[in-house]
Order: sequence, then C-alpha cells, then structure tokens
Amino acid sequence: MPLDLSLFENAIKILEEDRVTSFNALAGSSGALLFSMISSPCLLLCPAEETASEFYADCLFWSQSLGISVPILIRPKDHPERLKSLADIYNAEETSSTISDKEHNPNNKKIISSVEAAMFPVWKTGEFTLLRISRGGQIERDSLIADLQKKGYYTVPVVSGRGEISIRGGLLDIFTPDSAFPVRIEFFGDRIESVRLFDTDSQLSLKEIETALICPAVEPDEGLNLIELLNKSRLMLNEPNDIRRRYPDLIPSIQHRKVFNLTSLPIKEEGSLDISGICGFGLLPEERKDIGDFIKRVSLLRGHYFILMVCSSEGQAKRLRELFSEESMDVPIVKNTDAINHAASPVITTGELSRGFAFHKSIILAERDIFGRRPVFRPIKRSRVSHLISSIEDFKEGDYLVHLEHGIGRFMGIKKETIEGHEGEFLIIEYFGGDRLYVPLERIDRIQNYHAPDHIKPVMDRLGGRTWQKTKKRAKEKIKDMAQKLLKIYARRSEAEGHAFSEDKEMHYEFDDFFPYEETADQQSSIEEVKRDMESSTPMDRILCGDVGYGKTEVAMRACFKAAYDSKQAAVLVPTTILAEQHYETFTSRFSAFPVKIDFLSRFKNRAEQKQTLKALSEGETDIIIGTQRLLGKDVSFHDLGLLIIDEEHKFGVAHKEKLKALKAGVDILTLTATPIPRTLHMALSGIRNISVIETPPEERLSVKSLIAKFDPTIIKDALQKELERGGQS
Repeated sequence: MPLDLSLFENAIKILEEDRVTSFNALAGSSGALLFSMISSPCLLLCPAEETASEFYADCLFWSQSLGISVPILIRPKDHPERLKSLADIYNAEETSSTISDKEHNPNNKKIISSVEAAMFPVWKTGEFTLLRISRGGQIERDSLIADLQKKGYYTVPVVSGRGEISIRGGLLDIFTPDSAFPVRIEFFGDRIESVRLFDTDSQLSLKEIETALICPAVEPDEGLNLIELLNKSRLMLNEPNDIRRRYPDLIPSIQHRKVFNLTSLPIKEEGSLDISGICGFGLLPEERKDIGDFIKRVSLLRGHYFILMVCSSEGQAKRLRELFSEESMDVPIVKNTDAINHAASPVITTGELSRGFAFHKSIILAERDIFGRRPVFRPIKRSRVSHLISSIEDFKEGDYLVHLEHGIGRFMGIKKETIEGHEGEFLIIEYFGGDRLYVPLERIDRIQNYHAPDHIKPVMDRLGGRTWQKTKKRAKEKIKDMAQKLLKIYARRSEAEGHAFSEDKEMHYEFDDFFPYEETADQQSSIEEVKRDMESSTPMDRILCGDVGYGKTEVAMRACFKAAYDSKQAAVLVPTTILAEQHYETFTSRFSAFPVKIDFLSRFKNRAEQKQTLKALSEGETDIIIGTQRLLGKDVSFHDLGLLIIDEEHKFGVAHKEKLKALKAGVDILTLTATPIPRTLHMALSGIRNISVIETPPEERLSVKSLIAKFDPTIIKDALQKELERGGQS
C-alpha cells in the first residue's frame, strides 16, 4: 500500500492552470511536500528564518524521498552560508562547456527564503560573473589577484575561512563562499600547473581537479533585492497572515504580481483550495508519555492506512522497531527513497521532518509526533583529514618549532623543491649554525610549535648534534618520576569502592535523543568515556577540557541523568552565583520531559528558601543540586551523593578544596574546564586520573568577538540587545 499522492498531484495541476490563489489547511509538513512536487520556478517567502529553515528541511526530506531536485535555501545577511546559497541560484548548469555558453538565470530555480533575507541587495542577472581557472590555462597571476580583491576576497597568511586568499610564491589559495574545500592553484609564470582541493585544518592537498569556478566573495551594496530579481518566478507566501503582521510594507510592494499563498489555517475564501489534514494525527500529546498507547493505535490502524514513521537517526529508528517487536509487530526500516513506495505498512525510515500529517488513507508521523519533541535539521558534515596533526596555520615565519627527531629550530617558510627525485612542498626549518631541514608536508605530524613564555628565547639545536637527544632523555626521566607518583595516587584510588552505575537503558536513549543538536565527534567520545567510567566500580575522576560553547555542559547533563536514573544524587559545583543560575535554567529546560527534581543553592535564595532546599536535599527529594561554594557549607548534607561535577576547580580556594576532598571519597568526579591542558595539569594535578578533550566546535559555531573600547553604556546595551535578538549568549 504505497503512499497515494494523487491529492497533491491534482492540487499542483490546478495551481499550474492558475485556477486557485491559495492552498489552505496545510497540516504539518504537507506544505513542504506540495512545494517539493511543484516543477515550475518559484520563490517561497517565509515570515522568519526559523520557519524558512524548517520548511527547507522538510522539503529536503520529501525531495530525496521522491527523487526530485532540492530547492535552494537563501540565508540571512551575515550568515556564513548566505553567499554560498546566493551563488547556487546564479551558477550555470554543469553541462555548459564555458561560463559564457549559458546565461546565469536565477528565474529557473525553486528558492526558499525568509522575508528578511530576501530584502537585501543581490546581483542583477549578468552582473554575477564566475572566473574559470583550468589546469594548463594561461592567466596573468597579478591581474587574477587584483580581480579577486575587487570581488571582496581578503588576503591572509593562511586560508582558513570562506572569502579568503593566500599568496605564497607560486601558490595561490582561494576559498570561495560556495565550496566545501578551498582550492590551491600552482603557477609557473602565468601558466597554471595544477589546481587542487586542500584541507584547511592540515593545509594538505586532497585531490587534483581540472577546473575551479570562482564566484564573488561579497554582495553588492545596492541593487535589486531577491524578490525583484526573481520577477519571472512564481511568488509564494508561506503563512501570509504572519508575513503581513511582521512586514506590513511588503504586501503593497508586490501587489502588481500574482501571489500564491500556503497556509495552515482553514480559511474559506474565493480562489482557495482546502487541503484538509490532521497534524500528527493526534496519536500522542506534546509531553512525553508511555509509548505503549501509541503502538496500540498503530496496530489498530495498520491494514487500513499507509503509515510512515520518520525518525531523525538510525539509532532511534532501531529503538522504535524494537518497541514494536515487543508487541509482536514486525516493522521494517527502509531508505527514505524506498519508503513512500513500500508495500508494507507501517514502515520506518530516517530523515529530518518537523511534523507529520494525515490525508485520505495515509498517515505520516514525524519523530515529534511520536515522542513529543522537535527534531533539529542537522547539516551534512564534511570529513576532515585529521584532527590530531599540526596545522600550518599555527606556524608563522620566524617562529620556533620542535621536530621530534631533530629538536628546536626556526620556521623559515614553505617552498616547492625537487629533492632526491621527489617533487613537492616542504617546510623549511633552520637550526643552529644555519643548517636547514626540509620537511615534506605529509610529515607535518612530527612538528609542533615551541611553547614557552614570550620573553624566553629557546636555544636552537644543532642539526645532527647530541643536545636534543640529551634533552629528550632528561624529559623522559622526569616523566618517569611523575608517572611513579601518579601510579601511587591511582593505586590508592583503585582501592576505594564506588557505585557501579547501570548500563544505558531505553530512557537513557530517549534523554540522549532529546538533545536538539548533533553531537560533535569529540563530544560523543567524551560522553562515552564518562559513561564507561561511571559504569565501573572504581570511582571516576575525570577532567573534561573544552572551549566555551563546545558542549561540556551537555556531557555533564548526560552524566547527571545516569546518576538520577540509579537514584543517586548529583551535585554541580560552580564558582559564581550567575553561573549557578544559568546552569539551573539550562538543566531545568533539558530535563523538563523527565521525572528529575532539580534545585539550586546560592545567595540568590533567602534563608527560608535555602533551608527548604537543604531539607529536600538531605531527605533525597532533590536529584540534582546546582550551587556555588554554598554547597560546601557545614549544614549541607546529601541523602545519597553519587556524582560530583566541578566547573573550573582551580577557581576555588584552599579551604574549599579541603571540603572537596571530603566530598570526593567514593564519589564519581567530573571536572569541567576551558583552561588549556598544561595549565589545568599544573593547577589540579592531584587526583586526575583521566582526561577527555573537546576540541571540535559545533557546526556553524560563531567565534567570540572581543572589543576593547572606552567604557560606554550605549555600546554595552547595543551589543547585549543584538546578541539577545540573535538568540545567542553574551
């Protein structure tokens, strides 16, 4: 019983014949399905960026399921992906042999945009030009660089982000806004010897390509906006009432165009077609409940309806299938490209879908409809060559470097050479006496920066000398002494008996899936390491290092949930009252769908409130307590403490640390810090057993902006207001 799309096919036929001006009562993601099936060029405007992103994610799922082209999502101003998405609407078809063979016509695409993103100036048709750079071609190098700078590219020592170029001898690196990888162009005079893709982390070449297309790196300051540019495309408004309310000046400006509306409201008016549906089919309410009810209803409906369930991950799909198996129902998991034509029903597939809907004899269920939560669109990750090797970006000419075999020298740059028949790029390191070592780029993993205070200049080693070997020998002896001391600490620690937490169960997986983002690789490995430690009978003593915003708090919350599941209490110790309040709000929101009692203790509470909190803590009514050094007070007692999480332990005083030692006996410890590892080891060496490091930032994480200026309340107010409007932190 495959999915019957005749209702949508008929609706699109009526649309193409201009017999209607509005589709109403579009439930869940049915509007995205309808838009995906439209074959003619069109521009769909959404009232907000969040709405546009969600609609695009739904279209992505339906387009892939139907095997049709995916629309383009236009990002807002200053978004790192905006120029890439704009370039996509101008780019020529891949079949054209030269750029001039085919006019770049944006009016032949399906495009989704928020109103705000569509209002900024873009290039007119014909003004958007692509530079074609091909291996074996001729182009004047200096003219090319000047042209790139006119197109908005910034010249930097080492390319690391989109819109940057780097010039090193006969090499020109370019990172275009519409590419996943930058290109490295090698010149011999004005002849292009090679064009290669390379990795920004390692700066190593990935593969050779024949041609690179270079688009502009900045948008024009003035010109047509997207709505004016796409004057030949069908203009569609998603939720027009919301758009009219937010942008009252927009409607008069588009009155001369034929506008088509998509709305979830059941509005009856002339020229409208009602696409009746029931959002999510009402199988489960928003809050998390026993899923047995849901399975029973699906069991009653199977055979009468085509039922498609969409899970956001393979793991969640397998768990859903297991739940059906427990009720003696065999529900297959299939690829989304096969799902809509599958003979069996119900059926499970994977993908990102915001909400489901029902029509005729078909029911579509998104993960939110089943489990009562909202999935987040997760961008496809690109693979990296390595996160472990050093990066050329870390090396600046004149810096001191350390080579594993040859010791300390000075970095003199990168040069292309032919040495012993091997042609390639080499790092040049100068040693004492002027001797030079040429290191192939593929051996960069044997080199790292020399770390020392700025005022200390190291003594360079002599190439082929014995000083470096003696230095390594002394270092090994000191490491051996330190290891012996640590072994004694570990031996004493291993004798202590702690609680072995139970392995993850279904509720643990549900809690994990409520995390609205995709875990980074480092974050996932840290979570696994922490859970593995907690499941051991030996008390955990692990330190978790990671920069601000890299996801340490989520690791801590996974550990707290594991403790609460075993009826053990968890304490989160933080250095400031502000941080205690922030953590309390974060934890409360994250645990909202689960029966976990969370409280906090700080000077924000009056004496009576503190007394009540302490009573609940001692009687075991509180599962997770968050607080400042107030948690170390003599009047604080725990009913059954199983986990202690310390945020920035080195910020607590000596007296506080003495109290911590008493708390630590037999309790699992997790310490969070953003401090670099060497400094952390220096400040908190005693008791450290294992270390986890999160050095991979989340997708599209913006770097922290720092501004040094004379004190001005207006600047502070504007900065805070802008960050709040963005939905960020400051």
